[in-house]
Amino acid sequence: MLIKNIVEFFDKLEDKIRGKLSHYPILYAIIGGIGIVLFWRGVWHTTDFFSNLIISFQQNISIDLANMAWWDGPLSLLLGSILLLSTGLFVFGFIGNETIISGLKGEKRLAEKTEEEVKSETSMVKEIKEDVEKISNRISNIEKNLEKK
Repeated sequence: MLIKNIVEFFDKLEDKIRGKLSHYPILYAIIGGIGIVLFWRGVWHTTDFFSNLIISFQQNISIDLANMAWWDGPLSLLLGSILLLSTGLFVFGFIGNETIISGLKGEKRLAEKTEEEVKSETSMVKEIKEDVEKISNRISNIEKNLEKK
């Protein structure tokens, strides 16, 4: 129950933030870019810290953790994650809408589809586009006829 309330709160907060930022696309892009850079910086620095820790342990070298900025990587990772999650760019930036939609539909990823499947889908889209154009032309003709009367 508590987790559900927390998730709902942050979901509503994300919607509000995205709604405001969508009116300012350049600011939205800057915040998203900063979030992505901070996220990956955090991943990189945290990984470096742990690899240095492992190497020093293997070589039996003592490390003065009090003088190391061990918190730098995790803090960047946390701040980047917060920025990306609050702006709705976390999932979009790392997975993308197409992957989510194809997963919901139970479709294969484009890389998994055969050339024949891609050609088939392309031809279906082309046929639909032609049908829409025909319908649009018919509607235009109907409107012209109604204007004449």
